[in-house]
Amino acid sequence: MRLTSLAALILLAACQREAAPTPAPHESGGQVSSSLERAAIETGVIADAAQVPAIGLYQRVHEAGRDALCMIPAKNGDYRFGLEARFGEDQSCAGRGSARRAGDKLILHFSRSDHCIVVAQYDGDQISIPGVVDMKCADVCRGRGSLEGVSFPRISNDAASALQARDSSGNPLCKPD
Repeated sequence: MRLTSLAALILLAACQREAAPTPAPHESGGQVSSSLERAAIETGVIADAAQVPAIGLYQRVHEAGRDALCMIPAKNGDYRFGLEARFGEDQSCAGRGSARRAGDKLILHFSRSDHCIVVAQYDGDQISIPGVVDMKCADVCRGRGSLEGVSFPRISNDAASALQARDSSGNPLCKPD
């Protein structure tokens, strides 16, 4: 029995090999990218999101309404934003404020809310709000509306289009400084 156990242990040890080390991910602007993605960026096949300004108009139309976000430059070098997300009758979220870039994140600070700050993901083509936001952000929404998980795909990358955007009442979505 002892000899059999010893033989099994030797066979097990012989079959186990040290795993090959995985290549370290490349850090670029706070975003982890694969070697394939790095090669695509270097050859110009895809844009480097870390180099793409967030200025523009982001919008999605869906069966329950429209989600729109405008982003314009601010005097201090950061951004000003306005957003509206509609989820049906009497269910929506709306607000304005300032935004600043931190790698692949946009930190949205709502001006008329009691300390509502949302850290959104920005990939150069879309701004995505995480699936959980701070409870302090509840006052930017009406009814059962919530900003949680809302994403805004880019439809324009210039400030003029962002300034032309209107909310559901016809008022400008973004207002310059």
